[in-house]
Amino acid sequence: NTVAHGLSKDTIERFSRQIILPSFGVACHSKLHNGSVLVVGAGGLGSPALLYLAAAGVGRIGIVDRDAVELSNIHRQVIHSEASVGTHKTASAKAALLALNSATEIEEHRDGFTPANAVELVKRYDVVLDASDNAPTRYLISDACCVAGRPLVSGAAIGTDGQLTVYHHGDDGPCYRCLYPTPPPAASCARCADAGVLGPVPGIIGTMQALEVIKILSGIGDVFSKKMLVMDALYCRYMVVKLRGRTEGCAACGADPEREITEESLPGFDYNAFTGQAPSDAPTSLHLVDDAERIRVSELSARLDAGAGRRPNTFLLDVRPAHQFDICSIPGAFNVPMSPSFVDDIDRIKERMREGGYEDVAVICRRGNQSQRALLALKAAGLEDAVDVIGGMAAWSREVDASCPIY
Repeated sequence: NTVAHGLSKDTIERFSRQIILPSFGVACHSKLHNGSVLVVGAGGLGSPALLYLAAAGVGRIGIVDRDAVELSNIHRQVIHSEASVGTHKTASAKAALLALNSATEIEEHRDGFTPANAVELVKRYDVVLDASDNAPTRYLISDACCVAGRPLVSGAAIGTDGQLTVYHHGDDGPCYRCLYPTPPPAASCARCADAGVLGPVPGIIGTMQALEVIKILSGIGDVFSKKMLVMDALYCRYMVVKLRGRTEGCAACGADPEREITEESLPGFDYNAFTGQAPSDAPTSLHLVDDAERIRVSELSARLDAGAGRRPNTFLLDVRPAHQFDICSIPGAFNVPMSPSFVDDIDRIKERMREGGYEDVAVICRRGNQSQRALLALKAAGLEDAVDVIGGMAAWSREVDASCPIY
C-alpha cells in the first residue's frame, strides 16, 4: 500500500530516521529514490561513498572500475573483503551493495572511464562522483561533466591528507579546468601505491562525497561548490578555502562555442599527453642509466653469496626510506635513504666501503627507480664500480626470497 507521496510502507519504515528529519522528509527521499549517481572508482574513496549512497536509498548507482581486488586494497577499500580478492571490483562492490539494499539498481561498467565512453556514461546519471586517483581521469571526468551538464562531486586522499569540493554546479560553479588549466608536474602527483594512505582518510572524504551527492539529488542544504575542504587528518585540522567562480574562457565550461573541449572533440583529446601521466595506479618504471650499469636480482644474489665464512666483495646500498628499510631488508645491506641530502652522505658510504674492503657497490630501492637516481650521484662522486639493481626489493621478493613482502 502507498499514500499520496508514492513511498511504500516498507520504504518509510526502512528510511524513517532520515525521512523524519524536518529538513528532509518524504519529498526529498522521493527525489533520492528516483535519482542516479555514477561513481568512478570502487577504491578507497568509492567504497564508503557507494555504501552510504546505497544505504541512503539512491535509486540507481553506476560503478566504473576495471581492476580486480587485491589484498593491499582492503585496509581502506572497505566495500571489499578477503573473500573478494581476485574478483572484479565492480562485481565485489555490487554484491556488497545489494546485500545492504537489494532495492537499489546497480550497474557495472567494467571497461573503465575513457574518452570514447565518458560523455555517454555521464549522460545516463544525474550526478557524478569522482573517486579516481590520477590526473588524466580527473580531467576527463570533469570535462565529460561539463559537456553533459552534470555536477561533479570530487574527492582526493593521500597519506593523511584529504580534499573535497563540488565542480560544475550552479550558475557559476567552476570545473576542474577552471582551477587547474595547466596540469601539475607528473613528479608532484603522488599515488597511494607510492606515498601510502591511512585507511580512515579516504573513508572520511568518501563519506563526505556521498553526503554531497545526497544533498544535490534531494535539493537540500548548501552544496560544497566554489569552496574546498582541506583536511589534515593527522593533526585534526580542517580548513575551507574559498574558490573563484567559473572562468569565462575555460577550455571545458567557458561560454565560447569554439572552446577546446566539446562533445565532438573530447573523444579525441589525449589526456595522457596533456597530463604527462597514464590513467593507472601501476608503478612507473624509469630508465635513467645504461643497461650496462644495471644488474638483475639473480646476479646480485650470486655476488652476495660468497660462500661460508667469506665476505662478499659487493657493498649493498639500500636507498629506501628508513621506515621501508624496517619492513624488510637483505642481510648486510647499508641503509642511506635517497633524499636531497644524499650527496652529503656519499663520503660516509665511501668510508664504510673502505672499512670493509669492498670492491664495488650495488644500489637497491623499492622498485628500481630511486636507486637509479642514487647511482647517478655515486658515479658523479667517483664511484665508477657501482651498479643499479633492476626492479629493486619487489624483484628480489619475486625472484630470490619470497619471504620478503611486496608492499
